[in-house]
Amino acid sequence: MTTIKESTNLSNPVYPIMFAIAGCHLLNDTLQAVIPAIFPVLAEDKGLTFTQLGFIAFALNMVASVLQPVVGYISDKKPMPYALPAGMLFSLVGIGGLALAPDYWLIVVSVMLLGFGSAIFHPEGSRVSFMAAGSKRGLSQSIYQVGGNSGQALAPLIGAYILVPFGQKSAALFMIFAALGIFILMKISAWYKDQLDQEKLNKRKKVLLSSIGDLTKKQVGIALSLLLVIIFARSFYVTSITSFFIFHLMEKYGLQSGEGLIYIFLFLALGAVGTFFGGPMADKIGRKNVIVMSLAVPIPLCIFLPYVPLWGVIVLLLFIGFFIMLSFSVTVVYAQELVPSKIGTMAGLTVGLAFGMGAIGAVVIGILMDHLGIYTTMIIVSFLPIMGLVGLALPRDGKITAA
Repeated sequence: MTTIKESTNLSNPVYPIMFAIAGCHLLNDTLQAVIPAIFPVLAEDKGLTFTQLGFIAFALNMVASVLQPVVGYISDKKPMPYALPAGMLFSLVGIGGLALAPDYWLIVVSVMLLGFGSAIFHPEGSRVSFMAAGSKRGLSQSIYQVGGNSGQALAPLIGAYILVPFGQKSAALFMIFAALGIFILMKISAWYKDQLDQEKLNKRKKVLLSSIGDLTKKQVGIALSLLLVIIFARSFYVTSITSFFIFHLMEKYGLQSGEGLIYIFLFLALGAVGTFFGGPMADKIGRKNVIVMSLAVPIPLCIFLPYVPLWGVIVLLLFIGFFIMLSFSVTVVYAQELVPSKIGTMAGLTVGLAFGMGAIGAVVIGILMDHLGIYTTMIIVSFLPIMGLVGLALPRDGKITAA
C-alpha cells in the first residue's frame, strides 16, 4: 500500500479529548434513543397512531439530517467552538419538553429541538475528533462514532426498563444526561478554542494532506456519489432491522415484543463493536478495503436471514451487525480525505445523510410492509447490501505518516 508523507509533522493524538467527545456523543445519541423507545408509551397513553409515530421519527431524523451539512459548511468557514454546548442545550430543552408535552404537536416540536441539537453536535463533534486524532484518524473517528452507536443501542433497554414502566414523564430523567454533556462540552470547547488560537499565532493553518492523493474535481464527485450509494444501502438495511425486524420475529417465530427487543439490542451492540474496530483496521489496511468488506461480507448472511431458524437468527444478526457497521466511521474519514478542506461539511454530509436515509427508509419499508407483508419485505431488503459493491470503484487510499 502506498505511503503518503505530510510536509509538516503530524501532531500526537490527544486521547483525553478523543474519549471525552466520544462520551458526549454517547450522551447525545442516548437522548435521541429515547424517541423510538417512548413510542409504546405515546401510543398507549396519548392514543397516537402509527402514522403519527412515524412522523415523529421523521421529524427528528430529517431536522438532524438536513441541518448537519449546513452546520458543517458554516463552521468550515468560521469555526464555532462553543456551538457544542449550545447544541446540547437545545437537546436538554427538547427532552424536557418531550417528558411534559400534553399533546401531539408539542411532542413534535420537542423532538425537532432534539434534532436541531443533534444537527449542531455531530459535525462539530466530528471536527473535534479529527483535530484530536493526529496520525490516528481512523481510530479517533471510531472512538467517536462508537460512543454514538452505543447510545443508540440503549434504546431497547431504555424502553423496557425506564419508559414503559414509569411513563412519559420519566423521560425527564435524561435531562441529567444533557446537563452532564453541557458541562463536559464546555471543557472540550475551551480546548477547541485554544487550538484555533494557536493556529492564529502561528499565522498559518495546519496542512491536511489526504491519504487518497490528488484527484480531479470530477473524480472527487464520482467518489462522493459512490460513497453516498454505500451510505444509502447501509442506512436502509440498518433501519429495516432496528425499526421493523421485531415484527418479523413476532410473526414468524412467535416472540413477544420484549424478547424481540433483546435481538435488536444484540444487533446494535455488535454494530458498536464493529464501529470501534473499523477505524483502526482502516488505518492498517486502507479505508476503501474496509468499506468494501463491510458490505460485501454480510451479503450472503443478509440473504439467508429471513429463512433461518431462530437460533440462526441470533448468530447471523451478531455477524451482520458487526460487519455492516465496520464502515460507519470509515466512510466519514474517507469523505473528509476526499475533500480535506471541508472537514465539517463532509462529516455533516455523511452522518446527516445516514440520518436522512434512515428517516426515508422507515417510511418506505413501512409502506412495503403494508402492501406486500412483513415477510416479503424482509426478503426484499435482504438484497440491499449488494449495492455496497459499488465501493470497488472508489479510489484507493494510502497511509499517512509523519515526515
